[in-house]
Amino acid sequence: QLLTVHGRTKEQKGPLAGVASWEHIQAVRKAVSIPVFANGNIQCLSDVEECIRKTGVHGVMSAEGNLHNPALFEGRNPLVWEMAEEYLEIVQKYPCPLSYVRAHLFKLWHHTLQVYQQLREELAKVKTLEGIVDVNRELKLRCQEEIANQKEGEKPKEGLPFFHWICQPYIRPGPKERCKENGASETDKGVRGKRALEEEEDGNPELLSKNKQKKKLRNPNKTFDPSLKPKYAKCDQCGNPKVSWC
Repeated sequence: QLLTVHGRTKEQKGPLAGVASWEHIQAVRKAVSIPVFANGNIQCLSDVEECIRKTGVHGVMSAEGNLHNPALFEGRNPLVWEMAEEYLEIVQKYPCPLSYVRAHLFKLWHHTLQVYQQLREELAKVKTLEGIVDVNRELKLRCQEEIANQKEGEKPKEGLPFFHWICQPYIRPGPKERCKENGASETDKGVRGKRALEEEEDGNPELLSKNKQKKKLRNPNKTFDPSLKPKYAKCDQCGNPKVSWC
């Protein structure tokens, strides 16, 4: 009944998301008769209008941009703590797992947490909703103090369009940009966002991710050696594991 097109390849995910292709979304829109929604590159309200104009889609979705600025579709950039406090009020009224709350605040406070690294660590370790509220309050106080001490004519740092305490998008670098940042070529297959694959392959518990360490605790015999994983025949068309209807 309705199709949403993400506008990225299967390799463009996580830290390698990069820019979505509106041209491909437009091609899908022209090829089908059902309503099409676009997703990708939506960081502010003007992007919504531009996307509809360029692709001809019936509607627009936003994930990353909306998580960093929940007021995106209102066309404004509020103070981060306004959105964070409103969100925490909702959570207190309608409880949810603490990991969800933490994840939302990491998005909202993303740019500020690059400045106050200690509070970033506290937010990551806190075990209660009250503790999260306390960290949120401390972030607000730090920002308000920074605003009070701000010099006239001072501009945002780190190339941000607004000061870090204002809701704004975080634009992930694409594969090309990330390779340049790491001093590697575009074809360097060893580049990975968080941890080199070879660091995990030997099964050393000290080098495994936290998630894999937890799995190892539950099942001591579990191995993460890629050479022991079952091999699947690949489909000639898409490169995914081959199934009966390929």
